[in-house]
Amino acid sequence: MLKLEGINKIFNEATPDEKIALDNINLHLAPGDFVTIIGSNGAGKSTMMNMISGALTPDFGAVTIEGNEVTKLPEYKRSQYIGRVFQDPMAGTAPSMTIEENLAIAYSRNTKRGLRKGVGRGRRDFFKTSLEKLGLGLENRFNAKVGMLSGGERQALSLLMATFTKPSILLLDEHTAALDPSRAELITRLTKQLVEEGNLTTLMVTHNMQQAIDLGNRLIMMDKGQIILSIDDAKKPTLTIPDLMSEFEKIRGEKMNSDRALLGS
Repeated sequence: MLKLEGINKIFNEATPDEKIALDNINLHLAPGDFVTIIGSNGAGKSTMMNMISGALTPDFGAVTIEGNEVTKLPEYKRSQYIGRVFQDPMAGTAPSMTIEENLAIAYSRNTKRGLRKGVGRGRRDFFKTSLEKLGLGLENRFNAKVGMLSGGERQALSLLMATFTKPSILLLDEHTAALDPSRAELITRLTKQLVEEGNLTTLMVTHNMQQAIDLGNRLIMMDKGQIILSIDDAKKPTLTIPDLMSEFEKIRGEKMNSDRALLGS
């Protein structure tokens, strides 16, 4: 479903501010995989998401979705494959438009339907049924401006909109980080529900290690632009936070010893 092969990205190359953002990233996702991604700030998590969405182009390597190489495809064309929810609840929706209008645009994103057809009686019934799944009463607020919703309500709407067209890849970029604990728990529950119902191939960045363990069937850890740990679906059910910390310390120790050996040679 998704292949990243030999992806490299350097920012400010050949300057004092040079930063290797991604270093030979190789990642393959099968249809229905739900992969959680953890790592410290600057590890390359969001850069990798931007590489998949088309917001960034790799210096080297290839991005393939559903067997189609999209490496050079611009973001607006790649959107036919991708649904994305950002950390900021204000992103991903049009605040000056109503809930109904936002849903119509999201539904029509990959079709030739215009906004007018998107709000017909049959489509409105579909929107209502979909909103009921959120359990927030938004199905009774079709004409409310999205900018008037709370952060949690807006993020729930963004999540629903991103999954409407059953995208090939769903990207969740720390989409619960800006919410209070109760709303974050709600969005986490809805994420699990919508991904499972749609059997959506999903990548989710999070700083919450317990969340990364509880959701999905695979987990990867990134550090300094590299994938340093990959947990498959056989090992993940028994994974704990101490396990992750232990693996990180082990890998970091091995890397430090390797660097010392290179300096001493």
